[in-house]
This record gives sequence, C-alpha cells and structure tokens, in this order.
Amino acid sequence: MSFNLRQIEVFRAVMITGSIRGASQLLFVSQPAVSRLLSHTEARVGFPLFERIRGRLYATPEAKKLFHEVEQVYAGVKRVNELARELSEHQEGILNLVASPSVGQMVIPMAMAEYRHNNPQVKLTFHYLGHTPLMERLLNRQADLALSILPVNHPNLEMEEIGSGRLVCICPYNHPLARRATLAVPDLLPFPLISYDRASPFGAMVGALFEASGEPVRAAIEAGSPQNACALVQAGAGIALVDEFSARSWAASKFVVRPVVNAPILKATLVRLRTEPMSQLAQAFVEVLLGVMQREGFRASTQET
Repeated sequence: MSFNLRQIEVFRAVMITGSIRGASQLLFVSQPAVSRLLSHTEARVGFPLFERIRGRLYATPEAKKLFHEVEQVYAGVKRVNELARELSEHQEGILNLVASPSVGQMVIPMAMAEYRHNNPQVKLTFHYLGHTPLMERLLNRQADLALSILPVNHPNLEMEEIGSGRLVCICPYNHPLARRATLAVPDLLPFPLISYDRASPFGAMVGALFEASGEPVRAAIEAGSPQNACALVQAGAGIALVDEFSARSWAASKFVVRPVVNAPILKATLVRLRTEPMSQLAQAFVEVLLGVMQREGFRASTQET
C-alpha cells in the first residue's frame, strides 16, 4: 500500500521531532490524532516504522530509508513554493542564467548589467559552473540559457556559436616574454608553465598545441581552470596558456597577454533546451549578449596566425 500526503507529513514530523508530542506541536494537531494516523500508516504499509521502548519512539531501519526519500520530496515541494513566490513577486518574469567560468567572469555580468537597465522588473539569477553541472541545470530546467566555451554534446540541448577567442599566453609585466609581440611554443619552454590536468579539455588543448610543435608539456603547476591559472600568474607563480575570455576578465591584472602561433580557437556557445522555444525574456537577453560580444571583439572570426 502507498502513503498519502497527510501520512507522509505525519511520518516526517515524528522523524524530525522524535516523538508524538513533538509531531503534534509541529503540525498543530492533537497527540491522539497523530498517534492514530501513525498507527494507520504502519498498518497500511505492512511493517512497523517505529519501535516503542519505555514510552519512546525509535525509528526502524525501514523508516530511516523512507525518511531519506521523504526529505527529497519535501525539498521538491519547497522549490515549487519558492518558485511560486518568486513568480508572484516578479510578474514580468525570471531569467535563470549559467555559464562556464571563463565567460562567466566578464561577458555574462556585462550583459546582465545592460539588460537590467531596460528590464528592471525582471529577476535574474546567475551561476558559473563546471561543464557537467552546467548541462544538468539546463536539462533539469533550473536554467533557461547557458554560455560555454567547451563543447556541449547532448541530444536534448541546442547550441549556437556566438563568439570566439584564442588560447593566449599570459605572463607578468616584467617577464622576458612580455617584450615579445608574438610567441611560439619553443619560447615558453625555459619558463615555469602553469597548465592543467592532461585529461581535462584545457589540458588536452595545451597538450595538442605542444605536441604539434614536437615538444612535451612540462607543467610546473597544474591549475583547475584558466581562471585559477590567471590568479597564479597574477601572483608571479609562472606563465600560462588561457582563453582570451579569462584573460580579458582580469582588467586590473599584473600580467600581459601575448598571442601564440597556431593556438586553437575556443568558441563561445549559447546552449538551451532543444525541446522548448526561447521565451521573450531569453530572446531579449541574447540580443544584449550578442551586442556585448561584438563590442568586446569576440564576435568576429579569428584568422589563423
């Protein structure tokens, strides 16, 4: 037999408070009513949920397993209530945005600030996330739009390239490489390199660039992301290869940016659910975002060096 919602509510209240009395106070009902409903629930499911020892209730192993699932149900109900409240407070709508860290540090915040000028009543939410969490947010309908510089491959997601930027070298202002206008892989070899895990997308990119020059990657430091690499270069820990989006997001940086011969191009891709049309709010934001990408020099196609 299955639980109904009232039985779930009473069961959860007893689990949280540890007693019939506590559950009755939490639910604002009488203790006999809680006790009767709990007994009826145990009879309905066919096994005991609590052991009664010297007047106290102790949850059975089966009850503990059920409680874990019940908490997930309540978390879902809480999200529904929060969304209903937000929709009531923001009649013009809510737009949920996510982005990979590289574009999330500058491009998206700039677009959000501009969008807010013309749409002050629209609530915006924003998170920058790793590759997998970003996809999960879209697929779970917790985000309306995403911007990523890494390929996103899923049959339920639609992608549109809206900009691009190269992999570039960053180094401190007083570094010997800062005196050169353009760099090649052999130029980087004498200096401590901040790179990435070889199995990561950025690590694979750096590895391919070095391999094409016939040189192995010898990383002095491995960073988790280009943004981490920027922070390390800023601190004077070495040089790094990062995407232009990340490099440009450090406006007050202590490092210089130099192009690298044959460096790969990274595409900024707008990602959304394939199965649902874009809302008018999302379409308006995309127009603003395209304008920002254009002004910042990321819309034009980059030619091979």
